[in-house]
Amino acid sequence: MELNLADVLEGIAFAAPEREALVVGDRRFTWGELWSRTARFGEWLTSLDLGLRSDPATTIGWRSPHDHVALMMRNGSPYLESMVGAFAARCAPVNVNYRYRDDELSHVLTDSASRVAVVDGEFAERVAAIRDELPHLEVLVQVDDGSGAELAPGALRYEDVLDSVDAPERPVGGRSGDDRYVCYTGGTTGLPKAVMWRQADFLVAALGVSPAPLADVVAAARRSSLRALPAPPFMHGAAHWNAFAAWVSGGAVVLPRSPGHLDPADVWSTVEREAVTSLLVVGDAFAVPLIDELVAAEARGRPYRLGSLRQLLSGGAVLSAHVRAEVLHRVPELVIVDVLGSSESGRQAVSRVRAGDDASPAAGSFVPEPATTVLDADRASVLPRDDRRVGWLAQSGRVPLGYLNDAERTAQTFPTVGGCRYAVPGDRARWRDDGSVELLGRDSVCINTGGEKVFAEEVESVVRSHPAVFDAVVCGRPSPRWGQEIVAIAALRPGEALSLDELVTHTRARLADFKAPKALVLVGRVLRSPSGKADYAWARSVASGDSSPVATDGPTG
Repeated sequence: MELNLADVLEGIAFAAPEREALVVGDRRFTWGELWSRTARFGEWLTSLDLGLRSDPATTIGWRSPHDHVALMMRNGSPYLESMVGAFAARCAPVNVNYRYRDDELSHVLTDSASRVAVVDGEFAERVAAIRDELPHLEVLVQVDDGSGAELAPGALRYEDVLDSVDAPERPVGGRSGDDRYVCYTGGTTGLPKAVMWRQADFLVAALGVSPAPLADVVAAARRSSLRALPAPPFMHGAAHWNAFAAWVSGGAVVLPRSPGHLDPADVWSTVEREAVTSLLVVGDAFAVPLIDELVAAEARGRPYRLGSLRQLLSGGAVLSAHVRAEVLHRVPELVIVDVLGSSESGRQAVSRVRAGDDASPAAGSFVPEPATTVLDADRASVLPRDDRRVGWLAQSGRVPLGYLNDAERTAQTFPTVGGCRYAVPGDRARWRDDGSVELLGRDSVCINTGGEKVFAEEVESVVRSHPAVFDAVVCGRPSPRWGQEIVAIAALRPGEALSLDELVTHTRARLADFKAPKALVLVGRVLRSPSGKADYAWARSVASGDSSPVATDGPTG
């Protein structure tokens, strides 16, 4: 029998109810306490006759067999409780980005046909205001998030929902590895789309669980000493994947006192206070402010005691070589694990760097997972490992079923090549001589300049390595001479200055001349999502002069 996420977590809770499972600031939850709250939410959903609508084993890949439950919250216990509680009731939770505007929010809630929405108080009025546009939404549940928001019209209080039902006294069972995991992803173009996995495949390919009987997984979990702190928002896959991966291995999830935004001092204080062993960030946008706080703490004469921290995980955005080197200089006992993957593929490759390793860009290779490969430019065949042509990074084996309600995109992203089905999220890559895979970047943000293809992420890493630059994003804009020209949009460190000539000199010392920016736009802050991913639509608008060069929001939003 294949694994189901709710079954695994339920099994751990009943086997080790007194072990610590979750820390949120100063509040602590044992597995027994956490599962009681989680199971009660699931029981409440069941009482509404929500759950499984059709046989998941026979439901076509881009259709969902479940009722959906939308989650629009900042990080906290209610997010994880309601997410796993939905799984327990055989519903599918749906992650909703709380920064979406009304059109995007309406799209996700309508596309998912969510019947229940669980929202923080600060967001409840936004959902209530468009409720007439949401024919499927039956119940709005409001979480007391400390914002002081009044109860939205027609909403139920989250704690009242939990108090209205009793938790099951024994494991429920009856769930399936065919039950779905659904994750909305914004990508770089178009409206958000939902990736659907079988839970059994998601557990293996995304969370790294080895297929085994449930009893064996639960027994192994009781030996874990992992304490994981996911710094990004749970509304993005990287963060809740990290939390679930910690839990299925029997570890504890630790959240800072201010989980609604990135507070570097709070993150490091939490790592120190709670003996955190693993910290998740999303590329430079998270790592750079964290490094700056380490430097500031040393200047204050009170450096953080980080002896418990064994690994820094990064995924979802580039972690530049110079940033890796600086982290290892400050915390030399650390192992930095850069994870290559996506919502459409799961984990595809990893790069591990320790103090003393060569962290230069040329040495930053990714070791592929067994199911990772590179398809040719036409997606017609698999490139052998001695072929150095640029192709498409692909994953076989346990891959998603498709995109919810979108047969056409499903066929495009999950093609069958040579009788094998692949996930091809859109990253360009090639094999390297040592058998590793070199990630070149998203094809959707590739810049065609003078007939040469330049991947934005490669140039961004070099621009961000300039000592005057705090953050940067690179994009293309129309050029009568080059077709497209490369534009660097940069936020500088306080008191620093940078000219285009200086940046070009810096870039050409590390990359081919044609990859150097032809324009530099200085901004107050580079606009990013809360997960740290660059907003390329904003960047292109700034580069073309259509938007203000001062961003007022960023990865802490």
